[in-house]
Amino acid sequence: MQKVTFAKGDGIGPEIMDATLKILNAANARIDWEEIKVGEQVYLSGNTTGIDKAAWDSIRTNKVFLKAPITTPQGGGYKSLNVTMRKSLGLYANVRPCNSFHPFVKTKHPEMDVVIVRENEEDLYAGIEHQQTDEVVQCLKLITRPGCEKIVRYAFEYAKLYKRKKVSCFTKDNIMKHTDGLFHKVFKEIAAEYPEIESDNWIIDIGAARLADTPEMFDVVVMPNLYGDVVSDITAQISGSVGLAGSSNIGATVAMFEAIHGSAPDIAGKNMANPSGLLRGAVMMLNHIGQQDVAEKVTNAWSCTIEEGIHTADIFKEGISKELVGTKEFAEAVIERIGKIPEHIKPVFFAKDVKLNLPAYKRRVKANKVLKGVDVFVDWEGGKVDDLAMKLKNLEIDIKLSMITNRGVKVWPEGFEETFCTDHWRCRFEVENGHPALKESIHQVLSKALTEGIDVIKTENLYEFDGVRGYSLGQGQ
Repeated sequence: MQKVTFAKGDGIGPEIMDATLKILNAANARIDWEEIKVGEQVYLSGNTTGIDKAAWDSIRTNKVFLKAPITTPQGGGYKSLNVTMRKSLGLYANVRPCNSFHPFVKTKHPEMDVVIVRENEEDLYAGIEHQQTDEVVQCLKLITRPGCEKIVRYAFEYAKLYKRKKVSCFTKDNIMKHTDGLFHKVFKEIAAEYPEIESDNWIIDIGAARLADTPEMFDVVVMPNLYGDVVSDITAQISGSVGLAGSSNIGATVAMFEAIHGSAPDIAGKNMANPSGLLRGAVMMLNHIGQQDVAEKVTNAWSCTIEEGIHTADIFKEGISKELVGTKEFAEAVIERIGKIPEHIKPVFFAKDVKLNLPAYKRRVKANKVLKGVDVFVDWEGGKVDDLAMKLKNLEIDIKLSMITNRGVKVWPEGFEETFCTDHWRCRFEVENGHPALKESIHQVLSKALTEGIDVIKTENLYEFDGVRGYSLGQGQ
């Protein structure tokens, strides 16, 4: 018996969880269930995280968690429990299979069968934001080599395990050459270790457009966190319905399984919700804990129900569907079909006693890191950029003012009058002779800035790593 923690959540959560558990128990899942409370009730009791210590202990002890959707109360001070859990438990891989069930669920893409593998811990979801001037707010995009290596390797191992033929990478490294550039670089490195699996890469905008238009071009798609969040919902919707998609959140020791939709409080308690998303998340859980036999029975019974036209309101279509049912009745229909094999939807037969081969991350030999200068960010509304440059020239030591940018566009030297500027300026000081800069020089520049009355709001040191520049140029260079 596998001990599994579960939470019924909020809104429609209790209904779809009850339906899911009833189906799993009827299929003889070898699970010892342990319930915890998370979500809105916990938030409103005064716990701003939405989860208490006993619930954390249960999840960390059992290491497998099936979660229904939760509601985060509106207003400041409440943290997203989903984000907190993913980061706190190291759930670095979010996996969302999205396939069509044509002609039984309406879709424009009858051949669609795509798996989105989304990095789950970093990127802009680090949530590090600052207001720096009256006009400018920043959000730090953090992409790490360990994060890239873990998620990309997971994507290829997933493809290998489930006999997928291709892994595609979506980034925007034509613009974000260092952050998205690192993700793409790691993708190419790891792809070379799997010559039997086809690989390609796409710029996120055209890749997402092609995925929405011609999803049969893709198989497994891996991408950073924000892109993955957006694209996985789009992919689920064009397959037929977001309500049909489940997802897994996988870490080195703990895994969480859920539907991808929200708590839908407007239909809560009305016996209208479709439990399919949570049920399909539970199937991923069954595969994860080695109960492929149960996963097969549940999936095939569910497919029989769908192809026989027994549908909840979200996917019911006149002329396609045969019977409109509620949450409870849908669950009963699935249970009645346990042991049956679908005639039209392709039945599933999961490989037994297999698991992903995911080696522990190994740090590389540290690169030779050389300081080359500093970007000094300044809050200034004084007039022409030439006036700011004159003041900044007074700060020079061995590192000299080489460039001023505004919102990433070079405005000095040789800027354009037409460029609109805010009150937020990046002022670059660099060595001119190719030698390393002195760390003391940065402190001296900042000290002089204080004397000159220049409002420095932030600095970023400029480094080369093994002779390769580790910082961006200004646009227009």
